[in-house]
Amino acid sequence: MQRGVLLTDQNLTMLGTVQMQHKKMVPQCLQPNEEMTLGNGFEYTFFENGDLPKSTDSLDANHLQKLIQLLESTDDPLIQEQILVTLSNSAAFSVNQDIIRNLDGLSVIGKMVSDSIPKVKEKALNALNNLSMNVKNQEELKEYIVHVCREIESSPLDSELQLAGLRLLTNMSVTNNYHPMMTRSIPYFFHLLSEGNERTQIQVLKVLVNLSANPAMTRHLLSSQAPSLLSLFDNFINKDVLLRALVFVTNLNKNMKNARGATIQDQYNEDSIFSTLFGDSTQYAQKLASLLHHPDTEVKEQVVKIITQQ
Repeated sequence: MQRGVLLTDQNLTMLGTVQMQHKKMVPQCLQPNEEMTLGNGFEYTFFENGDLPKSTDSLDANHLQKLIQLLESTDDPLIQEQILVTLSNSAAFSVNQDIIRNLDGLSVIGKMVSDSIPKVKEKALNALNNLSMNVKNQEELKEYIVHVCREIESSPLDSELQLAGLRLLTNMSVTNNYHPMMTRSIPYFFHLLSEGNERTQIQVLKVLVNLSANPAMTRHLLSSQAPSLLSLFDNFINKDVLLRALVFVTNLNKNMKNARGATIQDQYNEDSIFSTLFGDSTQYAQKLASLLHHPDTEVKEQVVKIITQQ
């Protein structure tokens, strides 16, 4: 790729010429089932970068190439951020997802995840998140998963950088293909569930729900320690947190039932999720019984599903 692109007025104009239109955003790969709904246990995320100008077709392949070249050649963090936001927004159009990949844009953006400036990292992760709505892009982006997990663990709690990393993992975990690359970070995901604010809890639960939908991940999840899990099963908990926590448990119940007794209780310690959910937990049963009186219908339906699985 040619380097040394000049910063011209035309290049600066291109930094803000894409309009976000969700109806043109076509997820091409995130279809493990016919429906992509929370009820089916899978979620994906698309990140919006604020208000954008009205032009919907101003960036063609030539414009995108110039932006990618400029991103690779400039050391100015403000310009890097602007370019990453523009590329992220351009991924609202599925055709641009392919164009950016074919222009080697994924690797150029991926290098920005290792930048020393948190804001640049954050914008790079947001761009990769939107570009990951494409099966061919995911095949290339898988090489960044382990590094993104490390960034999540080293980022300040509840920071935008941490949330950006979790959003990318949410998309990369919709299919089972890359779950093994996230296994090492499962204990930290539960740490975030315990210590994070509601935004962090919701985002990490999206990842955990996607992982729990894969029977091959059941043992890793059940052996983890999550002392705060039962504290989420309460009527005063944010519905978006509570419902995802219930779906997570529903998936584990289903996997355990389908395993036909293959799981041995002695393999799990007293502090494990297995012991909490499938041991002699009177508190767990009481929590579920209390949630049967929750005012939200979706919550009550999910609780009934869990009870009838047992």
